[in-house]
Amino acid sequence: MTALAIDAGSRYVRLARLAPGGGPEPVGLPGAVPGEGLPVPEAARGDRAAALRTAYDAYLRHHDAPARLLVVVPQHDRAGHARRAAEALTTAHARGPAPDVRTLATPHAVLALLRHTGGLAPGRYAVCDLGAAAAEVSVCVVTPGAVAVAAASRHAPDDGYGAGFDAALLTRSGLTPDDDTRRALAAVRAEPGAGRRLALVLDRAARDPARFETTAVHHIAGRPVTAGTVRAALPLLTDGLDRALAEALGPARTAPLALAGGVARFGPLRPHLDAAGLPLTAFPDGTDPAHAAVLGAALVAAGRVDPADRYPYELWIGAHRTEAGRPTDRELLISAAGTLEPGGPPVYAEADGRRVGVRTAPGRPVRVRVTDPASGAGAPLSPLTLPGGGETDRFHVGVRLAVDGTAALVLHPLGAGPPGAFPLGTLPADIGTDSKEVGP
Repeated sequence: MTALAIDAGSRYVRLARLAPGGGPEPVGLPGAVPGEGLPVPEAARGDRAAALRTAYDAYLRHHDAPARLLVVVPQHDRAGHARRAAEALTTAHARGPAPDVRTLATPHAVLALLRHTGGLAPGRYAVCDLGAAAAEVSVCVVTPGAVAVAAASRHAPDDGYGAGFDAALLTRSGLTPDDDTRRALAAVRAEPGAGRRLALVLDRAARDPARFETTAVHHIAGRPVTAGTVRAALPLLTDGLDRALAEALGPARTAPLALAGGVARFGPLRPHLDAAGLPLTAFPDGTDPAHAAVLGAALVAAGRVDPADRYPYELWIGAHRTEAGRPTDRELLISAAGTLEPGGPPVYAEADGRRVGVRTAPGRPVRVRVTDPASGAGAPLSPLTLPGGGETDRFHVGVRLAVDGTAALVLHPLGAGPPGAFPLGTLPADIGTDSKEVGP
Protein backbone atom coordinates (compact mmCIF):
# COMPACT_ATOMS: atom_id res chain seq x y z
CA MET A 1 0.00 0.00 0.00
CA THR A 2 1.50 3.34 -1.09
CA ALA A 3 1.59 6.08 1.51
CA LEU A 4 2.67 9.67 0.97
CA ALA A 5 3.30 12.57 3.34
CA ILE A 6 3.18 16.25 2.34
CA ASP A 7 4.32 19.30 4.28
CA ALA A 8 3.52 22.66 2.69
CA GLY A 9 5.49 25.65 3.88
CA SER A 10 5.20 29.23 2.76
CA ARG A 11 8.02 28.82 0.20
CA TYR A 12 8.42 25.08 -0.44
CA VAL A 13 6.27 21.96 -0.39
CA ARG A 14 8.09 18.85 0.77
CA LEU A 15 6.95 15.30 0.02
CA ALA A 16 8.23 12.05 1.54
CA ARG A 17 7.53 8.33 1.54
CA LEU A 18 9.29 5.16 2.61
CA ALA A 19 12.37 4.17 0.65
CA PRO A 20 12.78 0.58 -0.58
CA GLY A 21 15.03 -0.03 2.44
CA GLY A 22 12.29 0.95 4.83
CA GLY A 23 13.36 4.41 6.00
CA PRO A 24 11.66 7.67 5.06
CA GLU A 25 13.07 9.75 2.22
CA PRO A 26 12.11 12.91 0.35
CA VAL A 27 10.34 12.48 -2.97
CA GLY A 28 12.16 14.18 -5.82
CA LEU A 29 10.06 15.71 -8.58
CA PRO A 30 10.94 17.71 -11.70
CA GLY A 31 11.23 21.37 -10.83
CA ALA A 32 12.13 20.72 -7.18
CA VAL A 33 14.99 22.68 -5.61
CA PRO A 34 17.61 20.23 -4.33
CA GLY A 35 17.45 19.91 -0.57
CA GLU A 36 14.29 22.01 -0.37
CA GLY A 37 11.31 20.66 -2.31
CA LEU A 38 8.86 22.04 -4.83
CA PRO A 39 8.77 25.85 -4.84
CA VAL A 40 5.38 27.30 -4.03
CA PRO A 41 4.16 29.06 -7.20
CA GLU A 42 3.79 32.80 -6.83
CA ALA A 43 0.04 32.52 -7.45
CA ALA A 44 -0.30 30.11 -4.51
CA ARG A 45 1.77 32.01 -1.94
CA GLY A 46 -0.22 32.66 1.18
CA ASP A 47 -2.67 29.92 0.20
CA ARG A 48 -1.52 26.65 1.77
CA ALA A 49 -4.40 24.67 0.26
CA ALA A 50 -3.51 25.83 -3.25
CA ALA A 51 0.15 25.00 -2.68
CA LEU A 52 -0.80 21.50 -1.48
CA ARG A 53 -2.98 20.88 -4.49
CA THR A 54 -0.34 22.12 -6.93
CA ALA A 55 2.33 19.87 -5.39
CA TYR A 56 0.02 16.86 -5.28
CA ASP A 57 -0.92 17.37 -8.94
CA ALA A 58 2.80 17.43 -9.75
CA TYR A 59 3.26 14.16 -7.85
CA LEU A 60 0.40 12.50 -9.74
CA ARG A 61 1.97 13.37 -13.08
CA HIS A 62 4.83 10.99 -12.25
CA HIS A 63 3.41 8.50 -9.73
CA ASP A 64 0.25 6.55 -9.06
CA ALA A 65 -2.16 7.98 -6.53
CA PRO A 66 -1.25 6.87 -2.99
CA ALA A 67 -3.71 4.81 -1.01
CA ARG A 68 -2.99 6.89 2.08
CA LEU A 69 -2.12 10.57 2.15
CA LEU A 70 -0.97 12.32 5.33
CA VAL A 71 -0.70 16.10 5.37
CA VAL A 72 1.36 17.93 7.99
CA VAL A 73 -0.53 20.98 9.30
CA PRO A 74 0.58 23.72 11.71
CA GLN A 75 -0.51 23.48 15.33
CA HIS A 76 -1.80 27.06 15.01
CA ASP A 77 -5.38 26.88 13.66
CA ARG A 78 -4.95 23.15 13.27
CA ALA A 79 -8.65 22.51 12.71
CA GLY A 80 -8.89 25.10 9.95
CA HIS A 81 -5.77 23.82 8.20
CA ALA A 82 -7.02 20.23 8.41
CA ARG A 83 -10.37 21.15 6.88
CA ARG A 84 -8.83 23.13 4.03
CA ALA A 85 -6.25 20.41 3.28
CA ALA A 86 -8.92 17.72 3.06
CA GLU A 87 -11.08 19.88 0.79
CA ALA A 88 -8.14 20.66 -1.50
CA LEU A 89 -6.73 17.16 -1.84
CA THR A 90 -9.78 14.92 -2.00
CA THR A 91 -10.62 16.52 -5.34
CA ALA A 92 -7.04 16.82 -6.61
CA HIS A 93 -6.68 13.35 -8.13
CA ALA A 94 -6.16 12.90 -11.85
CA ARG A 95 -6.50 9.14 -11.90
CA GLY A 96 -7.57 6.40 -9.60
CA PRO A 97 -9.74 6.74 -6.50
CA ALA A 98 -9.45 9.68 -4.16
CA PRO A 99 -6.87 8.99 -1.45
CA ASP A 100 -7.65 8.65 2.23
CA VAL A 101 -6.55 12.13 3.34
CA ARG A 102 -5.56 12.56 6.97
CA THR A 103 -3.68 15.27 8.81
CA LEU A 104 -1.06 15.36 11.56
CA ALA A 105 0.09 18.46 13.41
CA THR A 106 3.73 19.49 13.04
CA PRO A 107 4.75 18.71 16.65
CA HIS A 108 3.32 15.18 16.43
CA ALA A 109 5.09 14.60 13.11
CA VAL A 110 8.44 15.82 14.45
CA LEU A 111 8.15 13.76 17.62
CA ALA A 112 7.13 10.71 15.58
CA LEU A 113 10.53 10.83 13.90
CA LEU A 114 12.29 11.05 17.26
CA ARG A 115 10.18 8.27 18.75
CA HIS A 116 10.94 6.02 15.78
CA THR A 117 14.67 6.36 16.38
CA GLY A 118 14.38 5.87 20.13
CA GLY A 119 15.39 9.43 20.93
CA LEU A 120 12.39 10.33 23.03
CA ALA A 121 11.69 9.44 26.66
CA PRO A 122 8.46 10.35 28.48
CA GLY A 123 8.43 13.99 29.57
CA ARG A 124 7.88 17.53 28.30
CA TYR A 125 9.38 18.74 25.01
CA ALA A 126 9.17 21.97 23.06
CA VAL A 127 8.91 21.50 19.31
CA CYS A 128 10.07 24.69 17.56
CA ASP A 129 8.92 24.92 13.95
CA LEU A 130 11.06 27.69 12.52
CA GLY A 131 9.98 28.62 9.02
CA ALA A 132 10.02 31.47 6.56
CA ALA A 133 6.68 32.86 7.78
CA ALA A 134 6.65 32.15 11.51
CA ALA A 135 8.30 30.62 14.55
CA GLU A 136 5.86 28.29 16.28
CA VAL A 137 6.54 26.59 19.61
CA SER A 138 4.44 23.66 20.86
CA VAL A 139 5.01 22.30 24.36
CA CYS A 140 4.22 18.59 24.25
CA VAL A 141 3.62 16.08 27.02
CA VAL A 142 4.93 12.67 25.95
CA THR A 143 3.72 9.53 27.71
CA PRO A 144 4.31 5.91 26.65
CA GLY A 145 1.05 5.89 24.67
CA ALA A 146 0.20 9.48 23.81
CA VAL A 147 1.51 12.90 22.85
CA ALA A 148 -0.56 15.93 23.85
CA VAL A 149 0.09 19.61 23.15
CA ALA A 150 -0.06 21.48 26.45
CA ALA A 151 0.72 24.98 25.19
CA ALA A 152 1.53 26.71 21.93
CA SER A 153 2.71 30.11 20.75
CA ARG A 154 3.43 31.77 17.44
CA HIS A 155 5.68 34.65 16.37
CA ALA A 156 4.77 35.77 12.84
CA PRO A 157 6.05 39.23 11.83
CA ASP A 158 4.33 40.93 8.90
CA ASP A 159 7.38 40.39 6.68
CA GLY A 160 7.91 36.83 7.89
CA TYR A 161 10.26 35.19 10.38
CA GLY A 162 13.00 33.53 8.34
CA ALA A 163 11.93 35.52 5.27
CA GLY A 164 12.25 38.78 7.19
CA PHE A 165 15.74 37.85 8.36
CA ASP A 166 16.86 36.98 4.82
CA ALA A 167 15.37 40.20 3.47
CA ALA A 168 17.29 42.20 6.07
CA LEU A 169 20.58 40.49 5.15
CA LEU A 170 20.10 41.09 1.45
CA THR A 171 18.86 44.65 1.77
CA ARG A 172 21.71 45.66 4.09
CA SER A 173 24.12 44.09 1.61
CA GLY A 174 22.79 46.26 -1.22
CA LEU A 175 20.76 43.50 -2.85
CA THR A 176 17.07 43.28 -3.76
CA PRO A 177 15.37 40.50 -1.74
CA ASP A 178 13.62 38.90 -4.73
CA ASP A 179 13.25 35.19 -5.46
CA ASP A 180 16.56 35.00 -7.36
CA THR A 181 18.67 36.53 -4.59
CA ARG A 182 16.89 34.47 -1.93
CA ARG A 183 17.69 31.31 -3.87
CA ALA A 184 21.28 32.47 -4.26
CA LEU A 185 21.50 33.05 -0.49
CA ALA A 186 20.13 29.57 0.18
CA ALA A 187 22.62 28.08 -2.29
CA VAL A 188 25.71 29.66 -0.70
CA ARG A 189 24.51 28.61 2.75
CA ALA A 190 24.30 25.02 1.48
CA GLU A 191 27.83 24.97 0.09
CA PRO A 192 30.26 22.57 1.82
CA GLY A 193 31.95 24.26 4.75
CA ALA A 194 29.71 27.35 4.61
CA GLY A 195 28.25 26.74 8.05
CA ARG A 196 31.64 26.19 9.65
CA ARG A 197 33.02 29.35 8.06
CA LEU A 198 30.02 31.37 9.22
CA ALA A 199 30.41 30.15 12.80
CA LEU A 200 34.15 30.85 12.80
CA VAL A 201 33.83 34.39 11.43
CA LEU A 202 30.94 35.30 13.74
CA ASP A 203 32.89 34.06 16.75
CA ARG A 204 35.89 36.18 15.76
CA ALA A 205 33.65 39.21 15.12
CA ALA A 206 32.10 38.84 18.57
CA ARG A 207 35.56 38.88 20.17
CA ASP A 208 37.13 41.54 17.94
CA PRO A 209 34.44 43.55 16.10
CA ALA A 210 36.80 46.22 14.80
CA ARG A 211 38.83 43.63 12.91
CA PHE A 212 36.25 41.08 11.75
CA GLU A 213 32.89 42.87 11.39
CA THR A 214 33.63 43.62 7.73
CA THR A 215 34.74 40.08 6.91
CA ALA A 216 32.57 38.51 4.22
CA VAL A 217 30.76 35.31 5.15
CA HIS A 218 29.01 34.98 1.76
CA HIS A 219 29.22 36.50 -1.69
CA ILE A 220 25.98 36.93 -3.66
CA ALA A 221 25.87 38.47 -7.13
CA GLY A 222 29.35 39.86 -6.50
CA ARG A 223 28.38 41.58 -3.25
CA PRO A 224 29.64 40.53 0.18
CA VAL A 225 27.40 39.65 3.09
CA THR A 226 29.53 40.56 6.08
CA ALA A 227 29.74 39.25 9.61
CA GLY A 228 28.54 42.62 10.88
CA THR A 229 25.44 42.42 8.70
CA VAL A 230 24.62 38.95 10.00
CA ARG A 231 25.19 40.00 13.63
CA ALA A 232 22.98 43.09 13.22
CA ALA A 233 20.12 41.07 11.71
CA LEU A 234 20.40 38.04 14.00
CA PRO A 235 18.04 39.45 16.70
CA LEU A 236 15.23 39.17 14.16
CA LEU A 237 15.55 35.42 14.71
CA THR A 238 16.72 35.15 18.30
CA ASP A 239 14.38 37.73 19.83
CA GLY A 240 11.38 36.28 18.04
CA LEU A 241 12.23 32.76 19.12
CA ASP A 242 12.81 33.92 22.69
CA ARG A 243 9.38 35.54 22.80
CA ALA A 244 7.68 32.44 21.43
CA LEU A 245 9.52 30.21 23.92
CA ALA A 246 8.68 32.46 26.86
CA GLU A 247 5.00 32.52 25.93
CA ALA A 248 4.76 28.74 25.51
CA LEU A 249 7.07 27.57 28.29
CA GLY A 250 6.52 30.23 30.90
CA PRO A 251 9.14 30.66 33.63
CA ALA A 252 10.06 26.94 33.72
CA ARG A 253 12.17 26.91 30.55
CA THR A 254 13.64 23.45 31.05
CA ALA A 255 11.94 21.37 28.37
CA PRO A 256 14.36 20.05 25.71
CA LEU A 257 13.91 21.77 22.34
CA ALA A 258 13.47 20.02 19.02
CA LEU A 259 14.33 22.56 16.30
CA ALA A 260 12.62 21.86 12.98
CA GLY A 261 11.97 23.88 9.84
CA GLY A 262 14.26 25.59 7.36
CA VAL A 263 15.47 28.29 9.77
CA ALA A 264 16.58 25.57 12.21
CA ARG A 265 19.49 24.93 9.85
CA PHE A 266 20.94 28.34 10.68
CA GLY A 267 23.92 27.56 12.87
CA PRO A 268 24.12 30.83 14.89
CA LEU A 269 20.85 29.97 16.62
CA ARG A 270 22.53 27.17 18.54
CA PRO A 271 25.05 29.27 20.52
CA HIS A 272 22.23 31.63 21.47
CA LEU A 273 20.15 28.77 22.88
CA ASP A 274 23.18 27.22 24.57
CA ALA A 275 23.93 30.54 26.27
CA ALA A 276 20.34 30.64 27.54
CA GLY A 277 20.75 27.14 29.02
CA LEU A 278 18.10 25.60 26.76
CA PRO A 279 18.88 21.92 26.00
CA LEU A 280 18.44 20.60 22.47
CA THR A 281 17.07 17.24 21.35
CA ALA A 282 19.09 15.88 18.44
CA PHE A 283 17.58 14.36 15.31
CA PRO A 284 19.12 11.22 13.80
CA ASP A 285 22.46 11.88 12.08
CA GLY A 286 22.04 13.36 8.65
CA THR A 287 18.46 14.57 9.20
CA ASP A 288 17.74 17.92 7.59
CA PRO A 289 15.60 19.79 10.15
CA ALA A 290 13.61 21.30 7.28
CA HIS A 291 12.44 17.75 6.44
CA ALA A 292 11.97 16.45 9.99
CA ALA A 293 8.20 16.89 10.01
CA VAL A 294 7.55 15.34 6.60
CA LEU A 295 9.89 12.40 7.31
CA GLY A 296 8.11 11.69 10.59
CA ALA A 297 4.76 11.97 8.83
CA ALA A 298 5.92 9.49 6.17
CA LEU A 299 6.62 6.94 8.90
CA VAL A 300 3.14 7.52 10.35
CA ALA A 301 1.48 7.35 6.92
CA ALA A 302 3.13 4.00 6.24
CA GLY A 303 2.09 2.58 9.60
CA ARG A 304 5.66 2.34 10.92
CA VAL A 305 5.02 4.72 13.84
CA ASP A 306 1.96 5.29 15.96
CA PRO A 307 1.18 9.02 15.71
CA ALA A 308 0.22 8.95 19.43
CA ASP A 309 -2.07 11.90 18.75
CA ARG A 310 -4.28 11.05 21.69
CA TYR A 311 -5.32 12.51 25.02
CA PRO A 312 -2.92 11.18 27.70
CA TYR A 313 -5.21 11.24 30.75
CA GLU A 314 -8.34 9.57 32.08
CA LEU A 315 -11.65 11.39 32.11
CA TRP A 316 -14.13 10.69 34.93
CA ILE A 317 -17.65 11.86 35.67
CA GLY A 318 -19.43 11.97 39.02
CA ALA A 319 -22.22 9.41 39.32
CA HIS A 320 -24.59 7.97 41.91
CA ARG A 321 -25.53 4.35 42.47
CA THR A 322 -27.99 2.73 44.81
CA GLU A 323 -26.37 0.02 46.91
CA ALA A 324 -28.32 -1.87 49.58
CA GLY A 325 -31.11 0.67 49.19
CA ARG A 326 -28.86 3.67 49.80
CA PRO A 327 -27.55 6.22 47.29
CA THR A 328 -23.75 6.13 47.01
CA ASP A 329 -21.45 8.58 45.29
CA ARG A 330 -19.27 6.96 42.67
CA GLU A 331 -17.17 8.04 39.71
CA LEU A 332 -17.60 6.62 36.24
CA LEU A 333 -14.59 6.29 33.95
CA ILE A 334 -15.62 7.61 30.55
CA SER A 335 -12.32 7.35 28.67
CA ALA A 336 -9.07 5.68 29.63
CA ALA A 337 -5.72 7.36 29.08
CA GLY A 338 -4.67 7.36 25.43
CA THR A 339 -8.08 6.57 23.92
CA LEU A 340 -9.40 9.99 22.86
CA GLU A 341 -8.22 11.11 19.43
CA PRO A 342 -8.68 14.66 18.13
CA GLY A 343 -11.34 14.57 15.46
CA GLY A 344 -12.09 10.92 16.21
CA PRO A 345 -15.38 9.31 17.22
CA PRO A 346 -16.75 9.64 20.76
CA VAL A 347 -15.41 7.29 23.42
CA TYR A 348 -18.14 5.88 25.69
CA ALA A 349 -18.01 4.58 29.24
CA GLU A 350 -17.93 0.78 29.27
CA ALA A 351 -18.09 -2.07 31.76
CA ASP A 352 -17.12 -5.62 30.78
CA GLY A 353 -16.87 -4.56 27.17
CA ARG A 354 -20.36 -3.06 26.99
CA ARG A 355 -21.47 0.54 27.12
CA VAL A 356 -22.85 1.68 30.45
CA GLY A 357 -26.42 3.00 30.59
CA VAL A 358 -26.97 6.03 32.83
CA ARG A 359 -29.90 8.20 33.88
CA THR A 360 -29.68 11.97 34.34
CA ALA A 361 -31.20 14.04 37.12
CA PRO A 362 -32.57 17.56 36.40
CA GLY A 363 -30.77 20.54 37.90
CA ARG A 364 -28.00 18.56 39.61
CA PRO A 365 -24.45 19.74 38.75
CA VAL A 366 -22.27 16.96 37.43
CA ARG A 367 -18.57 17.05 38.22
CA VAL A 368 -16.05 16.03 35.58
CA ARG A 369 -12.31 15.68 36.07
CA VAL A 370 -9.21 14.30 34.41
CA THR A 371 -6.52 12.28 36.16
CA ASP A 372 -3.05 11.02 35.41
CA PRO A 373 -3.08 7.25 36.08
CA ALA A 374 0.69 7.25 36.59
CA SER A 375 0.97 9.98 39.24
CA GLY A 376 -2.60 10.14 40.54
CA ALA A 377 -2.66 13.90 39.95
CA GLY A 378 -5.99 15.33 38.92
CA ALA A 379 -7.62 18.49 37.59
CA PRO A 380 -11.33 19.43 37.65
CA LEU A 381 -13.34 20.70 34.72
CA SER A 382 -16.25 23.09 34.98
CA PRO A 383 -19.37 21.34 36.40
CA LEU A 384 -22.16 20.56 33.96
CA THR A 385 -25.91 20.68 34.42
CA LEU A 386 -27.50 18.06 32.20
CA PRO A 387 -31.15 17.90 31.17
CA GLY A 388 -33.17 15.47 33.24
CA GLY A 389 -34.80 12.46 31.67
CA GLY A 390 -37.75 10.33 32.66
CA GLU A 391 -37.57 7.40 35.04
CA THR A 392 -37.10 5.01 32.14
CA ASP A 393 -34.78 7.17 30.03
CA ARG A 394 -31.24 5.87 29.74
CA PHE A 395 -28.20 7.21 27.94
CA HIS A 396 -24.75 6.09 26.97
CA VAL A 397 -22.32 8.73 28.20
CA GLY A 398 -19.15 9.52 26.31
CA VAL A 399 -16.74 12.26 25.35
CA ARG A 400 -15.67 13.62 21.99
CA LEU A 401 -12.43 15.54 21.36
CA ALA A 402 -12.32 18.04 18.49
CA VAL A 403 -9.25 18.72 16.38
CA ASP A 404 -8.79 22.07 18.11
CA GLY A 405 -8.49 20.38 21.54
CA THR A 406 -11.96 21.26 22.85
CA ALA A 407 -14.09 18.44 24.22
CA ALA A 408 -17.78 17.75 24.67
CA LEU A 409 -19.68 15.32 26.86
CA VAL A 410 -21.97 13.19 24.71
CA LEU A 411 -25.28 11.68 25.85
CA HIS A 412 -26.61 9.11 23.40
CA PRO A 413 -30.18 7.87 24.08
CA LEU A 414 -30.53 4.11 24.27
CA GLY A 415 -33.78 4.44 22.37
CA ALA A 416 -34.67 6.78 19.54
CA GLY A 417 -33.28 10.29 19.30
CA PRO A 418 -30.06 12.02 18.36
CA PRO A 419 -27.16 12.34 20.80
CA GLY A 420 -26.71 15.56 22.73
CA ALA A 421 -23.36 17.31 23.19
CA PHE A 422 -22.40 19.50 26.16
CA PRO A 423 -19.17 21.57 25.96
CA LEU A 424 -16.35 20.74 28.37
CA GLY A 425 -13.92 23.31 27.02
CA THR A 426 -10.24 22.63 26.38
CA LEU A 427 -8.99 19.58 28.26
CA PRO A 428 -5.82 20.15 30.32
CA ALA A 429 -2.85 18.56 28.61
CA ASP A 430 -0.20 18.91 31.32
CA ILE A 431 -1.56 18.10 34.77
CA GLY A 432 1.87 17.74 36.33
CA THR A 433 2.87 15.73 39.33
CA ASP A 434 2.41 18.70 41.66
CA SER A 435 -1.36 19.01 41.03
CA LYS A 436 -3.58 18.21 43.95
CA GLU A 437 -5.99 15.33 43.78
CA VAL A 438 -9.56 16.48 43.33
CA GLY A 439 -12.38 14.53 44.93
CA PRO A 440 -15.60 13.58 43.17
